[in-house]
Amino acid sequence: MIPARAEVVIIGGGVMGTSIAFHLAETGVTDILLLERDELGAGSTSKAAGGVRANFSDELNITLGARSLEAFARFGERPGQEIDLHRVGYLFLLSSPEQVELFEQSTRLQNAAGQPTRMIDVAEAVRLAPIVSPDGLTAACFSPNDGHCTPESVVLGYASAARRLGAKLVTGCEVLGIDSVGNEIRSVRTSRGVVETSTVICTAGAWSGPLAAMVGVDLPVTPLRRQIVVTDAIPGLPRDLPMTIDFSSTFYFHREGPGLLVGMSDPEEEPGFFLGRSDAWLPRLTATMEQRAPSLLEVGLAGGWAGLYENTPDHNALIGEADGISRFLYATGFSGHGFLQGPAVGEVIRDLYLGRTPFVDVSPLDARRFHTSTLRAEQNIV
Repeated sequence: MIPARAEVVIIGGGVMGTSIAFHLAETGVTDILLLERDELGAGSTSKAAGGVRANFSDELNITLGARSLEAFARFGERPGQEIDLHRVGYLFLLSSPEQVELFEQSTRLQNAAGQPTRMIDVAEAVRLAPIVSPDGLTAACFSPNDGHCTPESVVLGYASAARRLGAKLVTGCEVLGIDSVGNEIRSVRTSRGVVETSTVICTAGAWSGPLAAMVGVDLPVTPLRRQIVVTDAIPGLPRDLPMTIDFSSTFYFHREGPGLLVGMSDPEEEPGFFLGRSDAWLPRLTATMEQRAPSLLEVGLAGGWAGLYENTPDHNALIGEADGISRFLYATGFSGHGFLQGPAVGEVIRDLYLGRTPFVDVSPLDARRFHTSTLRAEQNIV
């Protein structure tokens, strides 16, 4: 059963939704209802590669990433869950003077924010990631504070703590409509009944656009399938192997048990809600492996999965509160770096809801920027 009313309804049960539920409940907000049409974390969160970093080219993304890294480091105490955090660093492999200049600029921004990111030569990059071929590389960028953890465990930690604090999280409940009178939200219609509420928080990821349209809000989020494979065991992998990204091709990998988790964007992928796995991208992945990590061609694949990126036109998030309807808040469109910003964004949305000043000004991420030509370009993405 779902309650007849709630003070706040959060739509979407991934890392964003559960983080917001926890942060609100922790401050004493009552009558929090989170709705998820599937299982918690079943959307993009459970399909994420699990990377956590502050290595960005935009100061706001650096701040959100750094704040979240601090939260991930303390996750065992607050909210209280083991997330298998490996702070082995992020290693970006660079192949041109233009890329080197770009990362030199972003490294200066990160250093100014207190992050120990540094530019390194190709020899050091290969020492950090011995399976990398140096052919064609010019330099690299290494951020030792970054790493990866388990997305499902993060969702479980936030969800369990939110429930302990009194929030109600309901799975298997699809939102069918949001009703309003004038410019005020009155209720949310679901597959399991109607909930009276005056506040909706949209954390529906790739599905946010149609949801926001229910109340006349434009959230320009485009779904795009990304695929990941996991290799068989690879003898001799360093235990501290960094999360490694070939910036030119977007090919990346990190340790996953005795093998590697491997991914790469597919330039031929068309936008849409395609969740099935496809082998069409494997020849391109294989060709990139042959150039950048040829030893992986001898390793078998143990499995894989497909998930959705929630892209925006400038590859930056949508965080804020709509001005045409009261009260509709949103945290979506993270374009591949939503999982790693989940803790910080949970704080931000909590404060926006409570009328507090967040620890960082997120007004540049308001969705209205697409109508005022104030786009922000994030460069350190794959």
